[in-house]
Amino acid sequence: MSTKQQGSKKDDGRDFGFVDKELSDAVGRMTYTDILPLEERGYEQTKAFLLKVVDLLLEYLKETFDRGDGVGAEDDEAHGKNPRRGKILEFLHPEQMQAALDLELRDEPRNLQQLVDDCAVTLKHSVKTGHPWFFNQLSCGLDVVSMAGEWLTATANTNMFTYEIAPVFILMENVVMRSMRDIIGSSFAHGDSILAPGGSISNLYAFLAARHRMFPGYKEKGLHSIQGQLVMFTSDQCHYSVRSCAAVCGLGTDHCVEVPSDDRGRMIPSELERLVLERKKRGDIPFFVNATAGTTVLGAFDPIPQIADICTKHKMWLHVDAAWGGGILFSRKYRHPRLTGIERADSVTWNPHKLMGTLLQCSTIHFKEDGLLISCNQMSAEYLFMQDKLYDVQYDTGDKVIQCGRHNDIFKLWLMWRSKGTSGFERQMDRLMELSEYMVRRMKENPDKFHLLLPEPEMVNVSFWYVPRRLRSMAHGPEREKMLGKITPVLKGRMMQAGTLMVGYQPLDDTPNFFRNIISNPGVKESDVDHLIAEMDRLGHDL
Repeated sequence: MSTKQQGSKKDDGRDFGFVDKELSDAVGRMTYTDILPLEERGYEQTKAFLLKVVDLLLEYLKETFDRGDGVGAEDDEAHGKNPRRGKILEFLHPEQMQAALDLELRDEPRNLQQLVDDCAVTLKHSVKTGHPWFFNQLSCGLDVVSMAGEWLTATANTNMFTYEIAPVFILMENVVMRSMRDIIGSSFAHGDSILAPGGSISNLYAFLAARHRMFPGYKEKGLHSIQGQLVMFTSDQCHYSVRSCAAVCGLGTDHCVEVPSDDRGRMIPSELERLVLERKKRGDIPFFVNATAGTTVLGAFDPIPQIADICTKHKMWLHVDAAWGGGILFSRKYRHPRLTGIERADSVTWNPHKLMGTLLQCSTIHFKEDGLLISCNQMSAEYLFMQDKLYDVQYDTGDKVIQCGRHNDIFKLWLMWRSKGTSGFERQMDRLMELSEYMVRRMKENPDKFHLLLPEPEMVNVSFWYVPRRLRSMAHGPEREKMLGKITPVLKGRMMQAGTLMVGYQPLDDTPNFFRNIISNPGVKESDVDHLIAEMDRLGHDL
């Protein structure tokens, strides 16, 4: 369909897949007032509507796992086949998408058939992040069991702040959080944990708890309780949320000191200690160190044992941001030396929605010291957290978090863990790492076409440049890197227009744009890595 045609007629989603999207005429003309809960006798029409939506979801699921014939899928349209087979997306520019979609809200309700069509259109134009050729983000893949858990969670629609309204889910959360702490290490066995809306908020919880333990009066008296300037430290390769903690909590980003990293992206412990001593000489109060276990770009692991020694020596809180790399804790093969010493931390961020593949969102924060969360955040709101309930109120979680209302992020993880077992997660982590090692080997076999930034990456992050024909005879150096950096976004654009591959890219410090490939989808096979190698060459050889 041409851009002009897309702009002249709104997409009604009727060509999405091969599933029957038509409700009966009678049900299709009905509106929300004819189904539950407004119509008490509306079960049958409610069921008919929801089953159509489920049919669409299953069709989307099928397409998500469909590799098609890969290259040349656009030829299918001429033969009456589904042109989306094997594709991750059908790319439209924002103005084209706006023209193609009917997104306007109206005064009068739309009928049920229109709502089914709306669902079809939405899925048709969504990026299939679960597709095995989507290597673009840290969160890839689509675990069907976790998805089933999310469906149940949405239907239950439960807030997680008290046992009173979420009894089963609260108990599940306790079991899963305890299991995760046990995996971190025995020193965390009697600690505390909570699920948070993302790793950034998990890191914020760690900051707040560290400040509260050192200065418990801050909660009531604020800055007056601290006689000096607090200072925190983190790698120059850390996630931006660590600096955000300094901004949000009044420290100021100038007092979030970035510690230099080595050529593999790992914090240099000697530089950390030098900067701590430098700040102490100024009269500042160093109190918090963030070590990253799996940096966002290079997948580097900071040396936790050496950093822990410095934190012990200078009485600083050690937080490990393992939002990305935490899943490696399951693996006896890969855990050490990457995560050696993590049990010495005071707090650990760990996001199951990343390497473990739980559906978004699912982020956890774990503390070695029990009671610290509630001491730091408790506001004792009597209208919610009464102490004279008929059950043990220690199971109420709302008073130990800063957000009050909390989405149920536990069931999809609990159900997924039940399906795999701990051993299944270990096999999954090993498999993802082995696939990344396979990708590195394949690129080393094609040194004229691919240049690796790190010949031996620590994680499933594989960072590289694709080299087109005209630059293959050129010696690698700053000038060539500059040219490859300009080629990278052009090749990414071609990927998106073809819809047969998605790999992320970014610059890093003085290094120009390069590709950062992520394998966190358990559905990926060696043949998918081979597809990536071939497809990048097909799309980019003439650049």
